[in-house]
Amino acid sequence: MGNSTGGLIGMIAIYAVIIALVYLFLLRPNSKKKKEEAAMRNNLEIGDEITTIGGIMGRIVAIKDEEDAIILETGSDRVKMKFKKWCISSVDTVKETPKAAAPEKKSLFGRKKKSDDADK
Repeated sequence: MGNSTGGLIGMIAIYAVIIALVYLFLLRPNSKKKKEEAAMRNNLEIGDEITTIGGIMGRIVAIKDEEDAIILETGSDRVKMKFKKWCISSVDTVKETPKAAAPEKKSLFGRKKKSDDADK
């Protein structure tokens, strides 16, 4: 009887490990990606260049929060189209970071490089 109890505990342990691996490799990255996409869609600004899931590229000219929609202007003929925010696949506008936040370049010994000293 003791032998069957040890086998049962071993099988439960194997199932627990399999469930943990499924969570770590399938469910967790998927939820993380969804959170990043939601943050990207919530941080849209007028003037951003975007691409929709259908491949339409254009610039945002208006954001309608009450409808959860955006107005997109495409092409040289300035056609305006209305889309839901969920259809945005990527924001193509590159936002610049302030130069003050950039770390200083240092050599291996913790001193500034000569090229940085010559610029000043």
